[in-house]
Formats: sequence, structure tokens, C-alpha cells
Amino acid sequence: MERFSLPAALVLVLTCLDLSLVSADSLTAPVNVTIKALKANSAVVTWDIPEGDPVIGFAITQQKKDVRMLRFIQEVNTTTRSCALWDLEEETDYIVHVQYLSMSGPSPPSEALHFRTPKEAEQLASKSKDEVKMEGVGQTTQLRAGELIIIVVVLIMWAGVIALFCRQYDIIKDNEPNNNKDKAKNSSECSTPEHPTGLLRSKFPKNNRKPSVNIIEV
Repeated sequence: MERFSLPAALVLVLTCLDLSLVSADSLTAPVNVTIKALKANSAVVTWDIPEGDPVIGFAITQQKKDVRMLRFIQEVNTTTRSCALWDLEEETDYIVHVQYLSMSGPSPPSEALHFRTPKEAEQLASKSKDEVKMEGVGQTTQLRAGELIIIVVVLIMWAGVIALFCRQYDIIKDNEPNNNKDKAKNSSECSTPEHPTGLLRSKFPKNNRKPSVNIIEV
């Protein structure tokens, strides 16, 4: 069994510490740290991690502005890139730093992210405006749907009227030749036959003879 002298053991420990420090220093800080779903008493912080760095967890420090007290949030065995912040105070300024954890240790902290929580009344007013807007959109959609239904019904009625008119027109058109034939037949029966001279001859013959005179001698 080999034995290490005290100076050799000290050198080995220092070497291991240097290697771990170099490995930790090679990590980069999280980027694109932003606040989403900001409310009077809660918020959600999100971030991105540079490619190539293995992640096993994250650590977040939350601090009120001008207050030394810190809240430390840490979670391991996860690769999530978001975290909910709770129990916040309304109309309060906060500062957040994000670190991700790797096998070689924690990454450098991100740049400080400043945000301010809104007032509860402002949040309720904004929410009510959004609800009113959504209701207005819903009513407009209903009105448009009703108008479309009315337009479709009117178009169907007009199509029915036009089809009925065309059918009646075809029936009338088919009956016109028969009516013309009947009229021609009736007119030929009721008319007086014409003579070549164009004048009506008398049924009685003209008497062109002169009156006869008989003389009787006494």
C-alpha cells in the first residue's frame, strides 16, 4: 500500500480543488431571464441555458429592493427552465438572479433582473377590461352569426321565388301555341266568306225588265 507524505497529499487536494474551480468557471450564466404572468402576489421567472452544458437543477435568489433579506429557491433533478415566485407584495420592487446546477457545480449567476409587482386594484381593473373585451367579441360573433343566418334564409327564399317564376313562365310559354290555334279557328268560323268582287251580292236577282203594258180594245 502506497503512503503519501503530507506535502504530496496537500498538493493532490489543491489540484482537485483547482480542477473543480476550472470546471465551474467554464460554465456560462443563464441568458434571456424574463418575468412572465406578473401579478400582485406572484410571478413566473424563465431563462435559457447555453447549449452543451449539462443541467441537473437550478437555484434562484429573490430579494426586495433596498432590503438585505434574501429568499433562496433551489431544485435538483430537473431540467425545467422556469420557476414560480410566490408570496410577493403588491407594488414592490424585486431583484432576481438565476443559476443552473451541473455535475461540476453551479453556474455563474445571471444578470440582475428587476421587476415591480402591480397593484391589486389595477390587476382587477385590467382583468375586468379583458373580460369586457372578450364579452364584446363574443357578442359581435353572435351578431355576425345571426346576420349570416338571416342572409342565407333570404337567399333561399329568393331562389325559391325565382324557381317558381321560371316554372310558371315555362307553363305559360308552352300553352301559347295552343291558344293561338284556338283563336285562329274561332275567327275563321265567325267570319263571312268574301266574293271575288269584294262586294256582297244580293240574294234576290235584279229585275231589269220593264213593266209590261197590255192594251185591250173595246
